[in-house]
Amino acid sequence: MGDLLGNAVRFGIGGEVMAAGEGIETVLSLRQALPDMPMLAALSAAHLAAILFPDTLRRLYIVRDNDPAGDGARDSLIERANVVGIEAIVISPALGDFNEDLRTLGIEHLRQQSRTQIAPQDVARFMALAA
Repeated sequence: MGDLLGNAVRFGIGGEVMAAGEGIETVLSLRQALPDMPMLAALSAAHLAAILFPDTLRRLYIVRDNDPAGDGARDSLIERANVVGIEAIVISPALGDFNEDLRTLGIEHLRQQSRTQIAPQDVARFMALAA
């Protein structure tokens, strides 16, 4: 598997805006609501806290899990992003993670929940037109 620390499974090409979360299931679930947003799955909370930021990144959406490990990764990423001038915005699930939200509450709930947590300019840019 190589070195994981700092790296992640990427969905889309990173640019000035992207989202980062722990697991593949969580990230792919949120991608159902934000299909055009570049995202990455770090594969664990510890790896999420240590992701490498692309040089072009200006706004990072932190896709947190609702647990103590998710809280720690969130806090670390916010601090790291702020130090290098990246705006950090936390996106939180209603339940344990976004995969649980999608499976339990459905896609429409996930779309509405996402819409209220991302910057207004990113709604038009990254949400599907049908959403």
